[in-house]
Amino acid sequence: MKILVTGGKGQLGTDCVRVFRETHEVLAIDLDELDITRRDDLEALVQKFMPDIIINCAAYTQVDNCEIEKKLAWNVNVTGTENLVKCMDKQGERLIHISTDYVFDGRKKIPEPYVETDQPNPVSYYGKTKYESEKVVQRASDRHVIVRPAWMYGVNGYNFLKTMLSLALKNPGHEIKVVNDQYGSPTWSYALALQIERIMDAHAGGIYHATGEGFCTWFELAEYFLNKMQVPHNIVPCTSREYPTRAQRPKNSILENRHLKEKGINIMSQWQDDIDEFVSGFGEDLVAEILK
Repeated sequence: MKILVTGGKGQLGTDCVRVFRETHEVLAIDLDELDITRRDDLEALVQKFMPDIIINCAAYTQVDNCEIEKKLAWNVNVTGTENLVKCMDKQGERLIHISTDYVFDGRKKIPEPYVETDQPNPVSYYGKTKYESEKVVQRASDRHVIVRPAWMYGVNGYNFLKTMLSLALKNPGHEIKVVNDQYGSPTWSYALALQIERIMDAHAGGIYHATGEGFCTWFELAEYFLNKMQVPHNIVPCTSREYPTRAQRPKNSILENRHLKEKGINIMSQWQDDIDEFVSGFGEDLVAEILK
């Protein structure tokens, strides 16, 4: 099959290319090559490449900046998605759209997870734009797929684990406060790319949660990761109130992969196992990247 990956240089996009290029013809694009908010340019590319599937990894994900740059966030996350849907509907092919745990308000009692049938109620502008993008996809066709990961990390791009590693390496012994009252399900972008492949092969439609199994707090995630990296650190737990941010974060971002399990296609591992494999395979590269 021919697969077009938008956001192809980002965290998930690069891993999707890595997974899919082994058995499919893949074209990866990013903002410096094509802006998905420019519909004419996008249509021209789609008509030329004629993809069977588009995997939409493109998004404006700077959660705090979304509260300020609302027009940009809406254009990328909503208008860009609308353009992709219209292009694919013309061909009768499928779109796999990547959403987020931020579509939920996080008010469920911990550790009760969110499932695909729970009603979204975003508490940040980023979450609002992603929920609106989901509605765009759902209105278009039941052929399309919406995938909700959470707390994503990987080798490429910026993420929480890289930030923690950088702080620990560059400021040895310096106290690092990490929020310990927000809970979520960490998701390795490479594992997610493999799960997307499984969804695609099953010709599944609808909404799917796809996260690492289990849950933890940001503090617990940082502690586990830095211990596995064998990097000396001085991280201390704090509350969300002690670490204010411009955008409100859900206190509960625990997602259950219910639909994947119901269809017998869930291949997501325990989040600790993914961290172990991630560190084993890429730990030295991560350190080298930060210290170069």
